[in-house]
Amino acid sequence: MTNREQSPKALQIILWLVQIILFFSFMSGAFLKLFFSIEKLAAMWPWAAQVPVLFVRFTGIVDLLGGIGILIPTLLNVKPKFTRITAVGIIILMVCASIFHICRGEASEIGINIFFAILAGVVFFGRK
Repeated sequence: MTNREQSPKALQIILWLVQIILFFSFMSGAFLKLFFSIEKLAAMWPWAAQVPVLFVRFTGIVDLLGGIGILIPTLLNVKPKFTRITAVGIIILMVCASIFHICRGEASEIGINIFFAILAGVVFFGRK
């Protein structure tokens, strides 16, 4: 087998791993934001106690949709284009989250947002 034949398979493995990482990350964030009390969330994320509860729950729904959209369409091969659309949505979400944290003086907290945006970019450019 040549490198050209191995590349697409290696790329597919990397894309699946990236999508699985994003899926579990966003689903766990959604679970926390939707089912944990604000007090428990504030212990992990101080901002959760400083914004309306509905905002926290809304971000949980957005995380849930992001988690589902980044993996399920490709996994089930049902409207796989939605995976790329979700990847763009995640990038936009991470830019907004970064701006939110920077405006609050929490610029040191945006590393994870940048990491997820890069992973979503990999999915966007890797999935055709």
